[in-house]
Amino acid sequence: MSKKNKDFPILENVTITDFAAEGKCVTRINDLVIFVPFVVPGDIADLKILKKKHSYAEATAVRLVKPSPDRIEPFCQHFGICGGCKWQNMPYSKQLEYKTKQVKDNLERIAKVNLPEISPIIGSEQTSCYRNKLEYSCSNMRWLTSEELSNIDVTDDRQRKQPGIGFHIPGAFDKVLHIEKCWLQNDISNQIRNHIYKYSIDNNLPFINLRSQEGMLRDVMIRIATTGQIMVLVQAKIDHDSQKEQFMELMQSIADTFDQITSLLYVINNKCNDTISDLDIITFKGQDCIYEQMEDLQFKIGPKSFFQTNTNQACTLYSKVREFAAVGKNDLVYDLYTGTGTIAQFVARSCRQVIGIEYVPEAIADAKLNAEFNHIDNTQFFAGDMKDMLTQDFIDKYGKPDVIITDPPRVGMHKDVVDMILWVEAPRIVYVSCNPATLARDLALLDAKYNVDRVQPVDMFPHTQHIEVVTLLSLKKN
Repeated sequence: MSKKNKDFPILENVTITDFAAEGKCVTRINDLVIFVPFVVPGDIADLKILKKKHSYAEATAVRLVKPSPDRIEPFCQHFGICGGCKWQNMPYSKQLEYKTKQVKDNLERIAKVNLPEISPIIGSEQTSCYRNKLEYSCSNMRWLTSEELSNIDVTDDRQRKQPGIGFHIPGAFDKVLHIEKCWLQNDISNQIRNHIYKYSIDNNLPFINLRSQEGMLRDVMIRIATTGQIMVLVQAKIDHDSQKEQFMELMQSIADTFDQITSLLYVINNKCNDTISDLDIITFKGQDCIYEQMEDLQFKIGPKSFFQTNTNQACTLYSKVREFAAVGKNDLVYDLYTGTGTIAQFVARSCRQVIGIEYVPEAIADAKLNAEFNHIDNTQFFAGDMKDMLTQDFIDKYGKPDVIITDPPRVGMHKDVVDMILWVEAPRIVYVSCNPATLARDLALLDAKYNVDRVQPVDMFPHTQHIEVVTLLSLKKN
């Protein structure tokens, strides 16, 4: 017999006091900290506790008693259900204020090192349609909102089991919210996705069952470059020839309807997950890649390539990295976690050589191609685990760097990597972070030999809690 969840009473007239992690807000009642999504500091609301632990609880707002002066009307019809863009109900200026506070709080609370004044955050000029890549999941039974459920007969499978293409509901791998309009990408993205959905419904193409893995349509990825080039990759599970024929007719319909698409691709994936790194991508029409441009640099982007999803703001970020690095023509630069070598190419023309290291071999292959494409011949790229690659033998072979640029994943740098950086004693380090908490942890470790000279927040993702930070460190003088 399953355990019944405890039914907690409604907490009335609770004032939301601040922002917390993961885009949620927070309030406190006596010694109990309560986390609440989709509210704004200053809101007064009735809260329903969903889960309670010893010192904290998670709740949802069931009634807004009095809105915060900082609350605005979200512009997306899917706000509050989709799980993305959690800060749409707050002015962008306030979002930037809270993001700066997030950086400051983490650095002061965790790093506990001497800090300069944090530079004013660089906001994004585009606060909608700023993403160059979106991935939509397919499902044979989409998530229905409370309003939709109230308007159907839930005992009727035809009404209850409706397919959809959209985003996963937070915390549920098998629940997809059908998206009519997403504001994160140029509207051509909505037109392409909605066409695929309508064609598939009209022609009885089966959507994947995310539990049983039966069905055909799995995933749609759309990339839109600032150059105007568009890539569409449709992922399908094909069990027999008749399904393949149906699927090819869908692809032809996409090609016939959208001549703007410069790279129309598909992948047959009969596995039990949507990862495609080990699968062959087939070009249905056009080229097998698109090209993105930042300043005078061009970058080849394939369906498996990693590239910052906000191109214009990425250019701002990399320019700030180059400014902080202040490389000279005789400098050797190490670019750790180089990805596809974008930062490496931003600084390569100003220095003697850049050595890039990255865990993902496909990214290194792209880095080499992009360097060649941009006629940059003073870069070397190596694939491997950073803590295994960045060793004393490696440095003895390729030289001690004058500048280290490091752009690790959200988990930050492995302690072995930090220890090696401390051993190297490069005069300058430029640390690019997408997680102020792990940045703060690493700064505390680097404090043994480095001062923090500059801290520059850059907002890459408006309406979300995510923030990038560029930090300049200099070697302490003995």
